[in-house]
Amino acid sequence: MTDAVVYVVDDDRSVLASLESLLSCEGYQVLTYESPKDFLAARCPDLPGCLILDVRLRGASGLEFQRELARAGIATPIVFITGHGDVPMSVTAMKSGAVEFLLKPFRDQDLLDAVREGIGRDRRRRARDAEIAALRVRQAALTPRERELMPLVASGLMNKQIAAQLQLSEATVKVHRAQIMQKLQARTIADLVRIVDQLAGSGT
Repeated sequence: MTDAVVYVVDDDRSVLASLESLLSCEGYQVLTYESPKDFLAARCPDLPGCLILDVRLRGASGLEFQRELARAGIATPIVFITGHGDVPMSVTAMKSGAVEFLLKPFRDQDLLDAVREGIGRDRRRRARDAEIAALRVRQAALTPRERELMPLVASGLMNKQIAAQLQLSEATVKVHRAQIMQKLQARTIADLVRIVDQLAGSGT
């Protein structure tokens, strides 16, 4: 059993059973649902995962559900399956971040490859999120003055330049610089630049 889960949303029970059998044989934990509503109501495990979603469901649109998940901040990668796809539909799905758009009947290996890619994406996203969370904890340890200096240090300014800009002594800037590097666990200015960029990209 892998440390990953595959969710399957399809209103055809025979499809659910078939995919559950296929994916279980590959070692995945598999959770099946007959509607998007059932999926949203379920308690999902906190594991890397992938969602296999039928485009056309009774009373629901897979593409609209993709947009709904995005609005809710649910970033589980999606593999679309359908028996009635067309090019515009697949383009819409892929532009919105879908991993793959497979037309029934599809090869088992094509689905497994797409699921593997989706789970890989989710692992990478989770790793990035964990790193950002750790950086935010470190950033929270900075004093207001250190927060003010952080982007100036990262920009490559020398101590005397920062001192002149903020009307501080060069010795004071040197102390703050050392504290910033230590608290953020940055060994070099390049490390600090990367940290500042990551925090900026996360909206922090």
